Amino acid sequence: MKAVIYDTYGSPDVLEVTEIGQPEARDDQVLVRVRAASVNPADWHFMRGLPYLVRMINGLRRPRKATVLGSDLAGQVEAVGKNVTRFRPGDEVFGRTRAAHRPDRRTEVATGGCAEYACVSEDLLGLKPASLTFEQAAAVPLAALTALQALRDKGGVQPGQKVLINGASGGVGTFAVQIAKSFGAEVTGVCSAPNVDMVRSIGADQVIDYTQQDFTKSGQRYDLILDNGDRSLPDLRRALARKGTLVVIGGSAGRWIDGLGRANKARALSPFVSQRLRPFLTKWSKQDLHAVSDLIEAGKVTPVIDQTYPLSQAREAMRYLEGGHARGKIVIIV
Repeated sequence: MKAVIYDTYGSPDVLEVTEIGQPEARDDQVLVRVRAASVNPADWHFMRGLPYLVRMINGLRRPRKATVLGSDLAGQVEAVGKNVTRFRPGDEVFGRTRAAHRPDRRTEVATGGCAEYACVSEDLLGLKPASLTFEQAAAVPLAALTALQALRDKGGVQPGQKVLINGASGGVGTFAVQIAKSFGAEVTGVCSAPNVDMVRSIGADQVIDYTQQDFTKSGQRYDLILDNGDRSLPDLRRALARKGTLVVIGGSAGRWIDGLGRANKARALSPFVSQRLRPFLTKWSKQDLHAVSDLIEAGKVTPVIDQTYPLSQAREAMRYLEGGHARGKIVIIV
Protein backbone atom coordinates (compact mmCIF):
# COMPACT_ATOMS: atom_id res chain seq x y z
CA MET A 1 0.00 0.00 0.00
CA LYS A 2 1.05 3.63 -0.42
CA ALA A 3 1.90 5.68 2.65
CA VAL A 4 3.64 8.94 3.56
CA ILE A 5 6.46 8.06 5.93
CA TYR A 6 9.54 9.60 7.54
CA ASP A 7 12.42 7.82 9.23
CA THR A 8 14.48 10.86 10.20
CA TYR A 9 13.71 14.25 11.72
CA GLY A 10 13.62 17.39 9.62
CA SER A 11 11.66 19.61 7.26
CA PRO A 12 8.80 18.33 5.06
CA ASP A 13 11.54 17.17 2.68
CA VAL A 14 11.97 14.09 4.91
CA LEU A 15 8.50 12.88 3.89
CA GLU A 16 8.36 10.15 1.26
CA VAL A 17 5.43 8.52 -0.49
CA THR A 18 6.40 4.88 -0.65
CA GLU A 19 5.06 1.33 -0.74
CA ILE A 20 4.86 -0.51 2.58
CA GLY A 21 3.15 -3.69 3.66
CA GLN A 22 -0.57 -3.53 4.38
CA PRO A 23 -1.18 -3.98 8.12
CA GLU A 24 -3.33 -6.72 9.59
CA ALA A 25 -5.77 -6.04 12.40
CA ARG A 26 -5.01 -7.64 15.75
CA ASP A 27 -7.77 -8.96 17.99
CA ASP A 28 -8.69 -5.52 19.38
CA GLN A 29 -8.15 -3.55 16.19
CA VAL A 30 -10.07 -2.32 13.18
CA LEU A 31 -8.54 -2.27 9.69
CA VAL A 32 -9.63 0.99 8.09
CA ARG A 33 -9.45 1.79 4.40
CA VAL A 34 -8.45 5.44 4.75
CA ARG A 35 -10.27 7.95 2.59
CA ALA A 36 -8.89 11.16 4.11
CA ALA A 37 -6.52 12.31 6.85
CA SER A 38 -5.74 15.67 8.42
CA VAL A 39 -2.51 17.08 9.79
CA ASN A 40 -2.04 18.94 13.06
CA PRO A 41 0.75 20.93 14.74
CA ALA A 42 1.51 17.77 16.75
CA ASP A 43 2.44 16.04 13.48
CA TRP A 44 4.78 18.91 12.67
CA HIS A 45 6.49 18.63 16.07
CA PHE A 46 7.10 14.91 15.72
CA MET A 47 8.28 15.22 12.11
CA ARG A 48 10.76 17.92 13.13
CA GLY A 49 11.69 16.29 16.42
CA LEU A 50 11.02 19.66 18.09
CA PRO A 51 10.95 20.56 20.88
CA TYR A 52 13.67 18.08 21.78
CA LEU A 53 11.47 16.76 24.56
CA VAL A 54 9.45 14.82 21.97
CA ARG A 55 12.55 12.79 21.16
CA MET A 56 12.30 11.21 24.59
CA ILE A 57 9.13 9.61 23.23
CA ASN A 58 10.07 8.92 19.63
CA GLY A 59 13.85 8.46 19.59
CA LEU A 60 16.78 10.78 20.30
CA ARG A 61 18.66 10.92 16.98
CA ARG A 62 15.91 9.62 14.72
CA PRO A 63 12.50 8.01 15.13
CA ARG A 64 12.75 4.53 16.62
CA LYS A 65 10.58 3.34 13.75
CA ALA A 66 9.61 4.71 10.38
CA THR A 67 6.46 6.70 11.03
CA VAL A 68 3.41 7.20 8.85
CA LEU A 69 2.46 10.88 8.89
CA GLY A 70 -0.72 12.02 10.62
CA SER A 71 -3.07 10.64 13.24
CA ASP A 72 -6.54 11.93 12.32
CA LEU A 73 -8.40 9.91 9.70
CA ALA A 74 -11.74 8.96 8.21
CA GLY A 75 -12.57 5.93 6.13
CA GLN A 76 -14.40 2.64 5.86
CA VAL A 77 -13.98 -0.48 7.98
CA GLU A 78 -12.32 -3.19 5.92
CA ALA A 79 -12.00 -5.88 8.61
CA VAL A 80 -12.21 -6.25 12.40
CA GLY A 81 -10.35 -8.30 14.99
CA LYS A 82 -12.15 -11.06 16.87
CA ASN A 83 -12.59 -8.96 20.02
CA VAL A 84 -14.06 -5.92 18.26
CA THR A 85 -17.75 -5.41 19.04
CA ARG A 86 -18.54 -1.79 18.04
CA PHE A 87 -17.82 -1.96 14.30
CA ARG A 88 -18.27 -4.22 11.33
CA PRO A 89 -16.97 -4.17 7.72
CA GLY A 90 -18.50 -1.39 5.69
CA ASP A 91 -18.99 1.04 8.59
CA GLU A 92 -17.87 4.59 7.90
CA VAL A 93 -15.65 5.75 10.76
CA PHE A 94 -13.43 8.58 11.90
CA GLY A 95 -10.97 9.07 14.73
CA ARG A 96 -7.31 8.79 15.64
CA THR A 97 -4.75 6.16 14.72
CA ARG A 98 -3.16 6.50 18.17
CA ALA A 99 -3.95 8.46 21.31
CA ALA A 100 -0.35 9.73 21.43
CA HIS A 101 2.61 9.52 19.09
CA ARG A 102 4.30 6.74 21.06
CA PRO A 103 5.13 4.04 18.48
CA ASP A 104 3.66 0.56 18.78
CA ARG A 105 6.56 -1.76 19.60
CA ARG A 106 4.78 -4.69 17.94
CA THR A 107 4.85 -3.17 14.46
CA GLU A 108 7.63 -2.31 12.05
CA VAL A 109 6.13 1.07 11.13
CA ALA A 110 4.36 3.51 13.47
CA THR A 111 0.77 3.74 12.22
CA GLY A 112 -0.54 7.02 10.82
CA GLY A 113 -3.45 8.37 8.83
CA CYS A 114 -1.65 9.25 5.58
CA ALA A 115 -1.78 5.74 4.17
CA GLU A 116 -4.20 3.65 2.18
CA TYR A 117 -4.91 1.44 5.22
CA ALA A 118 -4.48 1.79 8.97
CA CYS A 119 -5.01 -0.55 11.90
CA VAL A 120 -6.65 1.27 14.78
CA SER A 121 -7.87 0.31 18.25
CA GLU A 122 -11.66 0.37 18.30
CA ASP A 123 -11.53 2.77 21.28
CA LEU A 124 -10.00 5.44 19.02
CA LEU A 125 -12.82 5.41 16.48
CA GLY A 126 -16.41 6.54 16.18
CA LEU A 127 -19.06 6.25 13.50
CA LYS A 128 -18.69 9.08 11.00
CA PRO A 129 -21.48 11.67 11.21
CA ALA A 130 -23.71 11.01 8.22
CA SER A 131 -23.83 14.70 7.35
CA LEU A 132 -20.06 14.92 6.80
CA THR A 133 -17.90 13.92 3.88
CA PHE A 134 -14.81 11.86 4.62
CA GLU A 135 -12.69 14.97 4.14
CA GLN A 136 -14.74 16.92 6.69
CA ALA A 137 -14.74 14.04 9.16
CA ALA A 138 -10.96 13.68 8.98
CA ALA A 139 -10.66 17.33 10.04
CA VAL A 140 -12.51 16.77 13.31
CA PRO A 141 -10.85 14.50 15.89
CA LEU A 142 -7.89 16.23 17.56
CA ALA A 143 -8.86 19.84 16.89
CA ALA A 144 -12.50 19.44 17.95
CA LEU A 145 -11.68 17.47 21.10
CA THR A 146 -9.07 20.08 22.02
CA ALA A 147 -11.63 22.86 21.67
CA LEU A 148 -14.34 20.96 23.56
CA GLN A 149 -12.16 19.92 26.48
CA ALA A 150 -10.44 23.30 26.76
CA LEU A 151 -13.76 25.17 26.91
CA ARG A 152 -15.87 22.72 28.92
CA ASP A 153 -13.42 20.97 31.23
CA LYS A 154 -10.67 23.55 31.81
CA GLY A 155 -12.63 26.70 31.07
CA GLY A 156 -15.96 25.72 32.65
CA VAL A 157 -17.78 27.72 29.97
CA GLN A 158 -21.29 28.85 30.96
CA PRO A 159 -24.23 30.40 29.08
CA GLY A 160 -23.99 34.18 28.85
CA GLN A 161 -20.26 34.37 29.56
CA LYS A 162 -18.05 36.62 27.49
CA VAL A 163 -15.56 34.26 25.80
CA LEU A 164 -12.59 35.30 23.69
CA ILE A 165 -10.90 32.87 21.29
CA ASN A 166 -7.40 34.04 20.31
CA GLY A 167 -6.48 32.29 17.06
CA ALA A 168 -10.11 31.91 16.05
CA SER A 169 -9.41 31.12 12.40
CA GLY A 170 -7.15 28.11 12.98
CA GLY A 171 -7.95 24.43 13.27
CA VAL A 172 -8.77 24.49 16.99
CA GLY A 173 -10.07 28.05 16.89
CA THR A 174 -12.78 27.42 14.30
CA PHE A 175 -14.15 24.57 16.39
CA ALA A 176 -13.81 26.60 19.60
CA VAL A 177 -15.91 29.48 18.24
CA GLN A 178 -18.74 27.11 17.31
CA ILE A 179 -18.57 24.99 20.45
CA ALA A 180 -18.55 28.06 22.71
CA LYS A 181 -21.64 29.34 20.89
CA SER A 182 -23.32 25.95 21.40
CA PHE A 183 -22.85 26.45 25.16
CA GLY A 184 -24.63 29.81 24.93
CA ALA A 185 -21.57 32.04 25.33
CA GLU A 186 -21.07 35.48 23.78
CA VAL A 187 -18.02 34.84 21.59
CA THR A 188 -15.32 37.20 20.39
CA GLY A 189 -12.85 35.82 17.85
CA VAL A 190 -9.36 37.22 17.24
CA CYS A 191 -7.78 36.69 13.82
CA SER A 192 -6.15 38.54 10.92
CA ALA A 193 -8.03 40.72 8.43
CA PRO A 194 -8.46 38.10 5.65
CA ASN A 195 -10.23 35.77 8.09
CA VAL A 196 -12.63 38.19 9.75
CA ASP A 197 -15.63 37.35 7.54
CA MET A 198 -15.05 33.61 7.90
CA VAL A 199 -14.88 33.77 11.71
CA ARG A 200 -18.04 35.86 11.78
CA SER A 201 -19.76 33.36 9.47
CA ILE A 202 -19.20 30.46 11.89
CA GLY A 203 -20.93 32.30 14.72
CA ALA A 204 -18.62 34.79 16.42
CA ASP A 205 -20.59 37.71 17.86
CA GLN A 206 -17.61 40.05 17.52
CA VAL A 207 -14.40 39.67 15.55
CA ILE A 208 -11.17 41.54 16.27
CA ASP A 209 -8.55 42.00 13.57
CA TYR A 210 -5.33 41.76 15.58
CA THR A 211 -3.43 43.78 12.99
CA GLN A 212 -5.69 46.76 13.78
CA GLN A 213 -6.53 46.30 17.46
CA ASP A 214 -4.79 44.73 20.46
CA PHE A 215 -7.51 43.04 22.49
CA THR A 216 -5.29 43.07 25.59
CA LYS A 217 -5.30 46.89 25.57
CA SER A 218 -8.94 47.57 24.66
CA GLY A 219 -10.23 47.72 28.23
CA GLN A 220 -12.74 44.92 27.57
CA ARG A 221 -12.66 42.07 30.10
CA TYR A 222 -13.64 38.49 29.34
CA ASP A 223 -14.88 35.71 31.61
CA LEU A 224 -12.96 33.08 29.64
CA ILE A 225 -10.04 33.38 27.24
CA LEU A 226 -8.87 30.45 25.17
CA ASP A 227 -5.41 31.32 23.81
CA ASN A 228 -4.27 29.40 20.73
CA GLY A 229 -1.61 32.01 20.06
CA ASP A 230 1.52 32.98 21.86
CA ARG A 231 0.59 36.03 23.93
CA SER A 232 2.37 36.51 27.24
CA LEU A 233 0.55 35.78 30.48
CA PRO A 234 0.66 39.44 31.64
CA ASP A 235 -0.91 40.55 28.35
CA LEU A 236 -3.66 37.94 28.53
CA ARG A 237 -4.42 38.66 32.18
CA ARG A 238 -5.09 42.32 31.34
CA ALA A 239 -8.03 41.19 29.20
CA LEU A 240 -9.32 38.71 31.76
CA ALA A 241 -12.03 39.45 34.32
CA ARG A 242 -10.94 39.52 37.97
CA LYS A 243 -12.25 35.99 38.52
CA GLY A 244 -11.99 34.91 34.90
CA THR A 245 -10.34 31.81 33.47
CA LEU A 246 -7.47 31.65 30.99
CA VAL A 247 -6.84 28.37 29.15
CA VAL A 248 -3.42 28.19 27.48
CA ILE A 249 -3.07 25.87 24.47
CA GLY A 250 0.30 25.24 22.85
CA GLY A 251 3.06 27.78 22.47
CA SER A 252 6.01 28.83 20.37
CA ALA A 253 8.04 26.32 18.37
CA GLY A 254 11.20 26.40 20.48
CA ARG A 255 13.88 23.74 20.53
CA TRP A 256 13.62 22.62 24.12
CA ILE A 257 10.31 22.78 25.97
CA ASP A 258 8.05 24.62 23.52
CA GLY A 259 4.95 26.03 25.21
CA LEU A 260 5.63 24.18 28.46
CA GLY A 261 7.48 27.22 29.82
CA ARG A 262 4.36 29.39 29.56
CA ALA A 263 2.19 26.53 30.83
CA ASN A 264 4.39 26.04 33.89
CA LYS A 265 4.30 29.77 34.64
CA ALA A 266 0.51 29.69 34.47
CA ARG A 267 0.37 26.69 36.79
CA ALA A 268 2.74 28.31 39.29
CA LEU A 269 1.02 31.71 39.29
CA SER A 270 -2.60 30.58 39.43
CA PRO A 271 -2.77 29.85 43.22
CA PHE A 272 -1.66 33.40 44.01
CA VAL A 273 -4.13 35.40 41.89
CA SER A 274 -7.91 35.64 41.71
CA GLN A 275 -7.89 34.58 38.07
CA ARG A 276 -7.71 30.91 37.11
CA LEU A 277 -4.76 30.22 34.78
CA ARG A 278 -5.04 26.76 33.25
CA PRO A 279 -2.50 25.05 31.00
CA PHE A 280 -4.09 22.42 28.79
CA LEU A 281 -3.30 19.16 26.99
CA THR A 282 -5.90 17.16 25.07
CA LYS A 283 -6.85 13.71 26.35
CA TRP A 284 -8.36 11.18 24.00
CA SER A 285 -11.96 10.30 24.82
CA LYS A 286 -14.35 8.30 22.67
CA GLN A 287 -17.18 9.82 24.72
CA ASP A 288 -16.05 13.30 23.72
CA LEU A 289 -15.75 12.24 20.08
CA HIS A 290 -19.39 11.16 20.37
CA ALA A 291 -20.28 14.50 21.99
CA VAL A 292 -18.71 16.35 19.06
CA SER A 293 -20.60 14.10 16.64
CA ASP A 294 -23.85 15.07 18.35
CA LEU A 295 -23.03 18.78 17.91
CA ILE A 296 -22.25 18.17 14.24
CA GLU A 297 -25.46 16.23 13.63
CA ALA A 298 -27.42 18.97 15.40
CA GLY A 299 -26.00 21.51 12.95
CA LYS A 300 -24.14 23.42 15.67
CA VAL A 301 -20.61 22.59 14.47
CA THR A 302 -19.25 22.31 10.92
CA PRO A 303 -15.57 21.62 10.14
CA VAL A 304 -13.78 24.41 8.30
CA ILE A 305 -11.30 23.18 5.68
CA ASP A 306 -8.76 25.51 4.11
CA GLN A 307 -6.88 23.27 1.69
CA THR A 308 -6.97 19.66 0.52
CA TYR A 309 -4.01 17.84 -0.98
CA PRO A 310 -3.56 14.44 -2.59
CA LEU A 311 -1.32 11.93 -0.83
CA SER A 312 1.45 12.71 -3.33
CA GLN A 313 1.57 16.33 -2.10
CA ALA A 314 1.97 15.65 1.62
CA ARG A 315 5.16 17.73 1.65
CA GLU A 316 3.26 20.75 0.34
CA ALA A 317 0.53 20.19 2.94
CA MET A 318 3.05 20.21 5.77
CA ARG A 319 4.80 23.29 4.40
CA TYR A 320 1.45 25.07 4.40
CA LEU A 321 0.81 23.94 7.97
CA GLU A 322 4.23 25.24 9.00
CA GLY A 323 3.32 28.67 7.68
CA GLY A 324 0.84 29.06 10.53
CA HIS A 325 -1.85 30.84 8.49
CA ALA A 326 -4.26 28.03 7.64
CA ARG A 327 -7.96 28.93 7.82
CA GLY A 328 -9.33 25.90 9.61
CA LYS A 329 -7.92 22.49 8.78
CA ILE A 330 -5.60 21.00 6.15
CA VAL A 331 -6.77 17.65 4.78
CA ILE A 332 -4.95 15.02 2.75
CA ILE A 333 -7.12 12.92 0.44
CA VAL A 334 -6.04 9.31 0.24
